[in-house]
Amino acid sequence: MAVVSPPASEIRALQPQDLDAVAALEAESYEFPWSRGIFSDCLRAGHPCWVLWVEGQIAGYGILSIAAGEAHVLNLCIGRQWQGRGLGRRLLMRLLDVIRWSRAERVFLEVRPSNPVAQSLYRSVGFTEIGRRPRYYPAREGREDAIVMELVLGLDHTG
Repeated sequence: MAVVSPPASEIRALQPQDLDAVAALEAESYEFPWSRGIFSDCLRAGHPCWVLWVEGQIAGYGILSIAAGEAHVLNLCIGRQWQGRGLGRRLLMRLLDVIRWSRAERVFLEVRPSNPVAQSLYRSVGFTEIGRRPRYYPAREGREDAIVMELVLGLDHTG
């Protein structure tokens, strides 16, 4: 099997002028997307918000919440046309760097049981399932549970 290397990309902080593109990518990617207003609120609240650029366009984004020694991955998305190229892992690793820099010790996230690709990515970097949130996500047939995952970060206190 051939190994596909990720395309050249850049990760930078989300800017207000990126909101339309991020909201459009979200709408293309999910049946029940966040609104542009939710992204705008995250930016306004000071949440760490990042975009991944590939070939001059936004190919993905990640939104974090960090407080009291804990972090939460609120949203992580790679556009369908860019999936399967290692970009989700690259963006997730950058988000984990940001979390480490903030000195948080635990990271939480929710993922749909119907999203095995995301579950596999999260497990591959050390996240483990710690519980379920019943009926957390909207779904075509009512509601879908969320798998709650946690990663405990090892902190280097020497520097």
